[in-house]
Amino acid sequence: MYNPQIETFLKVADAGSFSKASEQMYISPTAVIKQINLLENELNLQLFVRTHRGLTLTKAGKSLYKDAKYIIDYSKDAVLRAQKAMQETEDTIRIGISPMTPGQFLLDIWDKIHVKYPDMKFQLVPYANTPENAREILKNLGDNIDLVAGVFDEKFLQTRGCKALKLCMTPICCGVSIHHRLAEKKILSLDDLSGENLMIITEGWNKYIDEMRRDLQKNRPDINITDFPFYSLDVFNQCENSNGILTVIPNWVNTHPLIKIIPVDWNYKVPFGIMHAPNPTPHVRQLLQTIEEILLCL
Repeated sequence: MYNPQIETFLKVADAGSFSKASEQMYISPTAVIKQINLLENELNLQLFVRTHRGLTLTKAGKSLYKDAKYIIDYSKDAVLRAQKAMQETEDTIRIGISPMTPGQFLLDIWDKIHVKYPDMKFQLVPYANTPENAREILKNLGDNIDLVAGVFDEKFLQTRGCKALKLCMTPICCGVSIHHRLAEKKILSLDDLSGENLMIITEGWNKYIDEMRRDLQKNRPDINITDFPFYSLDVFNQCENSNGILTVIPNWVNTHPLIKIIPVDWNYKVPFGIMHAPNPTPHVRQLLQTIEEILLCL
């Protein structure tokens, strides 16, 4: 972080001689003199006036002396801060959150995790939910974000270069505006969706949703299917403004205050889990193993 010869310079200035400084540093006077000569040559400055009575600081030496202690203390503090940050990075599991990738899964099992590993630390890292950003984050899990919870299938994981721990097969529900005629329903039927505009993500994003789409197109042509390209707040706003019906999962219950999520009397489900790097850090691997153990006991 700083030139170690600066520290030697301080010791020589405080001691008033090369020999006394060498005793404090447990090196030879010759080695001390060599370091000071190198420093003066490197800085192109004369730092000491050498006399038979000892050493005195030049004007340049006095100026450097005033700042040198600050330089060393600041450098040492900087190293300590960096070491602390590294320790926090190694020990802290960073969870990416966005409206479509909530951290609620952690809260649901936090008590059980805390019992097993009371010292485990987490940091929630919010990010903008755009197609480009989502792809970049999943592709580089382990760099700035360790875990992201969300919907996936095998092709999704392969194309994004990550892996996932499946938590469950979560049911596909419908989200409607709180002003929609169906908003008071506790559960929807396929007949309730007849004549409605059902918003489904573009084909190719998830095979389970694609299967649902094809099934509905074949068996319920009375339901109008409309496409959208990506799950984001914009599509929730579109649903609310157009009075449409949006296919969603229960985990997104708090995504939009004006959208109510209602279960549907059908059997369509999609994998929901925790996406992580192919080779996670030991702390992340430990958490994933702990969650697996918890799930087996449920």
